[in-house]
Amino acid sequence: MKATETWVKAPPLRRAKILLAAECVKNLYPDVFKELAEGRVVLTCCPETENPTMLMGKLASMMTCSKPVEIVVASIEGSPHCLLLHMALNEALFVAKIRDVEVRHYVVLEGRLIEVSEEAARLARYLHLVQKALEKYPELLKELGRYSLEHMWATEKQE
Repeated sequence: MKATETWVKAPPLRRAKILLAAECVKNLYPDVFKELAEGRVVLTCCPETENPTMLMGKLASMMTCSKPVEIVVASIEGSPHCLLLHMALNEALFVAKIRDVEVRHYVVLEGRLIEVSEEAARLARYLHLVQKALEKYPELLKELGRYSLEHMWATEKQE
C-alpha cells in the first residue's frame, strides 16, 4: 500500500507492526524488502514523487488513530530523498507525542541492511553538528569517498 494513500484507521493498521519502506528498497533489493516485510503491514513511499510533509501528517494521524506497536522505516543509504522518510517518521512521533511505539530505522547500503538510531536521523537535519563531527573525525570523509560519487567528483575537482 502507498503510505500517503492509506486510510489512517484501516483495520490492518490497528495495533500493527508496520514497515515504511522506500519504493526503491522494494524494487532494487527485493530480498531485503521481503525480510523486513515479514510479519508487518507494508506501506511504501517515494519522497521524490510524494510530498514528505503529507507523509509526516499521515504518519502522525496513523499513530494516533491506529496505535501501531512497531514502525520500521527502511531507505536507500545516500539518497537525499529517502532520508526524508526517517525525518518524517521522527517528526510524526514528535507531533503526535507518541512514545509507546517501537521504532527502528534501517538503511540499505550495497545490499546490506544497516540499523541506524533515531538520533542519527535527527542529527542529519543539523548540518552544523555534522560539521562538528567532520572536524573531530576527518576520516569520515575518506569513508564517504567509498560511497559518494558526488564526493569523489568534488574531490577530483579540487585537485
